[in-house]
Amino acid sequence: MASPAILRACLEIIHYTGLSQLVRPAFQGLGSIFCFHHICPGGGLQTGFAPNSKLECTPEFLREIIELVRRRGMETLSLADAVERTRNPKPGQKPFAVFTLDDGYKDNMFYGQPMFDKLDCPYTVFVAPQIVDGSCELWWRALELAIAKSNRFNFSIADEAFDLEIETENQKWSAFDLLVAKLAKMPEYAQRETTRAMAAQFGIDLQKYCNSVAMTWEEIRQLNKDPLCTIGAHTMNHYAVAKLSAEDSKYELEQSKKIIEHELGETVRFFAYPYGDEPAAGPRDFAIAHKAGFEASVTTRKGTVFEGHAKHMQALPRIMVSGRYQKIRYIDALISGAPTALLNKFSLINVS
Repeated sequence: MASPAILRACLEIIHYTGLSQLVRPAFQGLGSIFCFHHICPGGGLQTGFAPNSKLECTPEFLREIIELVRRRGMETLSLADAVERTRNPKPGQKPFAVFTLDDGYKDNMFYGQPMFDKLDCPYTVFVAPQIVDGSCELWWRALELAIAKSNRFNFSIADEAFDLEIETENQKWSAFDLLVAKLAKMPEYAQRETTRAMAAQFGIDLQKYCNSVAMTWEEIRQLNKDPLCTIGAHTMNHYAVAKLSAEDSKYELEQSKKIIEHELGETVRFFAYPYGDEPAAGPRDFAIAHKAGFEASVTTRKGTVFEGHAKHMQALPRIMVSGRYQKIRYIDALISGAPTALLNKFSLINVS
């Protein structure tokens, strides 16, 4: 994968050469679905060792994006309205922009909701019941916490022993980049078992941390009262479902839907695959999502939505919003469809 610096350079070129405006009619499609995680003051702008700040952005940047898409003539729609428009496109309709947030963090309510409400912009929050309950191992954060608080990382991951000096900031970054890749490649259950053992060794209370950042069911019910908000499902345990057996994948999708419906007292219509790229969710899981009763599901496969996606409603692409790319010109390039068209070798539909 290209480094953030290279990707930023590519987006700069696409923007400043005017390529994004030139190809917009061909590649913006029916519209764009954005994927956020954390919305918080200073999000993504931290200096020093903060590897997961890429999952954050500021409320001000959220506002800039909403204002940008509207300047570009896009309608900010609910996911339900965008799904209907994808199924039944009509000539002359404006392209849409949909705002989605994954996992269900408290900052979505504290800082995201006020901005969406102020600008009258619909949004969808995808929640995983075990994150809400505090029993999900947020392994990417646990690794960051372990490295941040230590001067040495002496631990085994995937049967490989590591003994790393991590006193300096550069050493911590290098260790994180190495170890996060190791953890990400592990089978899901082994990954979580390793995370629990790592947390115990480094004195990290996984449940306390999860509870500190995730919304409670009462907070989710309160958020759900906002007429602009839609609550969707995000599996039980935030697993990469393609790495699970078909039976376990089915459980993760169906049970998350069932529990959220019980907590909210209404039907859950939409789903987001955790991680959501090609290795994390594939055709088998798209079929499972359909059988589970979801009207549509979103991935993190990069791209804009086209009419052809009407036949693949369980595999809708999204545009990731990263704290490392908080320049409005980057977003302008992305919604043109040019960067993702290049990434997908000009294939408009990526569902294989």
